[in-house]
Amino acid sequence: MKLARRRRRDGPEPIIALIDVVFFLLVFSMLVGRMDATAPFAVTPATSATGSEMPGGGETIAIAADGTLALNGQAAEREALVAQIETALTADPDRLIRVNSHREANLRDLLPLIARIEALGARDIVLVVTPGTP
Repeated sequence: MKLARRRRRDGPEPIIALIDVVFFLLVFSMLVGRMDATAPFAVTPATSATGSEMPGGGETIAIAADGTLALNGQAAEREALVAQIETALTADPDRLIRVNSHREANLRDLLPLIARIEALGARDIVLVVTPGTP
């Protein structure tokens, strides 16, 4: 009588190769897919120019840390400053407006002022910022 030899079983399939494939698929989908919400219109982010020459001419508004305003080096109240900017923009609609704001000035002092200047028809407003130390 001839007995059949049992077939030797191979070890279990290595699951490491499957884990690698799943990991690569996950990384690929993360790189290709968009994770953020897209705007319904085209948005071009603002750019900054470090170390470039400041444009000359125009009006310069300074905002101190406590919200005090100055126009072209002279202290001014908000309404008087806006009136002077309006006069300058009426004479020259392409007039450059430069805003120097102290790093500790509140945005509640800066943003409404810029919005009013834009409403007056200013085409170019340059916000001057100083980079912090790394």
